[in-house]
Amino acid sequence: MHIAIAGNIGSGKSTLTQMLAKHYGWEPRYESVDNNPYLEDYYRDIHRWSFNLEVYFLKERFRDLLAIAESQHSVIQDRTIYEGVYVFMQNNKAMGNLSDRDYETYMELFEQMMSMVRVPDLMIYLRASVPHLVANIQKRGREYEQTIQLDYLQNLNERYDDFIYHKYPGQVMTVNKDDLDFLHNPKDFAQIVDRIDRTLFGLFPNL
Repeated sequence: MHIAIAGNIGSGKSTLTQMLAKHYGWEPRYESVDNNPYLEDYYRDIHRWSFNLEVYFLKERFRDLLAIAESQHSVIQDRTIYEGVYVFMQNNKAMGNLSDRDYETYMELFEQMMSMVRVPDLMIYLRASVPHLVANIQKRGREYEQTIQLDYLQNLNERYDDFIYHKYPGQVMTVNKDDLDFLHNPKDFAQIVDRIDRTLFGLFPNL
């Protein structure tokens, strides 16, 4: 089984991935951020490094999908290849950070990759407001994230909604993150677990 956690920068994807992996005994797979060789350059000069960053993420996420398909265990994944394409890549293109040539090359590569894999069994979408995202970004203190602009986060939020509700073909469970603190409040985490159980295993009646 393949479970994915989707959401904007600072929405709590890695935290929820870790907590659900521990709860269910799933194998966690995290996004390659700390070891990404392009990320700091990207935030210093987005126009110059957008294509390099997007291709790196595409390569990493496709490798993860192949490994997940071969795994004998249930896997929970922190961010997916679909978000990389339909949210971040599309946002960079709209901002003028990618040429038409680079964009077409990237999309052709992505489409060829998609012919070899299938969508996750469930995607959990952590939906959060920009103030909530900013508070989390400041709290975790990654230096290269502190210069992210508010309009950039807002654009990503709009693209996430469009992707989740209009483009993604698989099953989605939306979690309104502003209303929950699943890290510090056990009842909030239990609420998410109950929803997953109903969705995946039908253990409780839908309320």
